[in-house]
Amino acid sequence: MATFRPSHFASPETLAAVHPPRLATFLHPHREFLLARGFPLPPADAPAPVDFARLAQIFLAPDQDTPADLIDALYYVDRLATPEGMADLLGAARDRGLALAAGDDVTPADVAVQVWLQAPRLLERVEAEQFLEHPRSFEYYQADGADPPPAAAPGEEARARLEARLNDWCEEHRRGRTARVFVSRRDGVAYFLIRHGEPFKREGSVLDNEPASVAYRPLRHDVAVYDPALGELRVHAQLKGERQLYRQAIAEYLGGPDGYFGREAKYSLHPIRRDGEGCLACGDVGGLEAVRLRELHYAWGGKHREYHVEKADDLFAALRDRGNRPIPTLPRLAKAVFAVWFPGAKRPRSVAIKVPNTALYTRDGDSGRVERWLQLRGFLRAEADADDLAADAVLVGA
Repeated sequence: MATFRPSHFASPETLAAVHPPRLATFLHPHREFLLARGFPLPPADAPAPVDFARLAQIFLAPDQDTPADLIDALYYVDRLATPEGMADLLGAARDRGLALAAGDDVTPADVAVQVWLQAPRLLERVEAEQFLEHPRSFEYYQADGADPPPAAAPGEEARARLEARLNDWCEEHRRGRTARVFVSRRDGVAYFLIRHGEPFKREGSVLDNEPASVAYRPLRHDVAVYDPALGELRVHAQLKGERQLYRQAIAEYLGGPDGYFGREAKYSLHPIRRDGEGCLACGDVGGLEAVRLRELHYAWGGKHREYHVEKADDLFAALRDRGNRPIPTLPRLAKAVFAVWFPGAKRPRSVAIKVPNTALYTRDGDSGRVERWLQLRGFLRAEADADDLAADAVLVGA
């Protein structure tokens, strides 16, 4: 069951903007619940106006008796009852061949209700795809095979097996059998949008002026992206166990063994020491205007786990102003943060690289151009750089 945090659809104005017969159809399966809350559902052609304020009040205060399927419907309609959601839904409905009401007088909530009534799974997919635009931290895993499988769809049965395997893990870890997997493809790359429940939560509340509690299962969205051209899987997930699960389950979905995405070392920060400011050159990468180094994280290690960070708007310029002070050669470079300028953007966007295999992008759509720059400047590696290994050896000896 979704966690309903209304922001658009539960307002009287938005409810009133939905075509009355369509709103009545949307609410009809829950007429007995609404009646118990003091709201008899009027027929669609009733002459008396609907008490939208009372209906919104019911939606704004769900309790333990609120039907789970009503909360799901409210959650997804509310998430997409926006101009941006309307645009996404219209495109998805057109691709699916859904017959939506024509005319210029339909509202975002009206469109969301129409799609829910005809294809609720499509509404869930569009809502999940919104999470591709959020800031993401990815961990990268390289394929062990010489010929990575294509990102072509193995079929609905394979997707159902993948979903079942994820649900087995979620159930074992007290997250319910709530996992849904949406697979989409763009330019030969497969995107796995994974929606699943979190551990159950109970929060204090007030019911009829008395202390009470509300119990619910929060939702979480994870993302995995398989790029056969690079032979790699990148994963955005909160828990180490989830990342391991996705590596194994998606390998099976693609027809590979459990350990197929087994190699973790992808990034090296050695070009920062080796090439200095030359590592920031990006004139040969279309779609990038400039790159600056903003942060360097040094991991000295040792029994005290010494770690320090240097930060500046332009770190190389700051080093020059202090007499061309070189970057220290001994401590391991654990993380670097870059400011990247994209054409048309008013301000730079941050890109963080953490060795051996983590990247954080402000937008997932930036990753293709940034990865190309990282490749050309030598930040990608098939194995650890000798200088990094030597530095680690010194630290271990110390």
